[in-house]
Amino acid sequence: MRIEIFSDIVCPWCYIGKRRLDAALDSSAGVGVEVVWRAFQLYPGIPEEGMAFQDFIKARYPDSAGRVPTRNRIVEEASDAGIEMDYGKVSRMPNTFAGHRLLYHARGEGRQHQLAETLFRYFFCEGRDLGSSQQLIDAAEDAGLDRDLAASFLASGEGEDAVNAELERAANIAVTGVPCFVFAGAYALPGAQTAEVLGQVIERAKLKLEEPG
Repeated sequence: MRIEIFSDIVCPWCYIGKRRLDAALDSSAGVGVEVVWRAFQLYPGIPEEGMAFQDFIKARYPDSAGRVPTRNRIVEEASDAGIEMDYGKVSRMPNTFAGHRLLYHARGEGRQHQLAETLFRYFFCEGRDLGSSQQLIDAAEDAGLDRDLAASFLASGEGEDAVNAELERAANIAVTGVPCFVFAGAYALPGAQTAEVLGQVIERAKLKLEEPG
């Protein structure tokens, strides 16, 4: 059974959701499951070169009153999932289109899930600029991809049409927030659900697929 994850690489709940899915997949629910990452852009209007993170935060949240409690909650939830997020290291907010292209490339190489983890770690734990081709190439290598092939892919126009098609599909099936898990192309579950919930939904989706049509 295939699980598609509509996600953005600068979405903290997507990172948390990935770790929770990993926990579910480590159980019996993970038998026979294929995971595919699909593109979604939370902030498509960010310039291609990105922008200063603090400028982004100020523009996104003019009222600063709720920023700290919300961020603290995210960091706590991340810690529970084994992630040491450090927003203090983040200096640039990237346009994530190139990162999604690299994820598309990684799927063909069988390293997409590993690359997703690496990109999340780079941004949320190490504060790296995911709008930088060099940082993306480093992430590709860290995830087990061929560095030169990744560099050539990013320098070309490859993957642009595929990523745009994924973004269009997300809009067509009414994905408005991420992460959004789609099971067997039919059952959607939004949000960073717990490992227990994800495991239960995976098992139910498998049973549905076994029912005679």
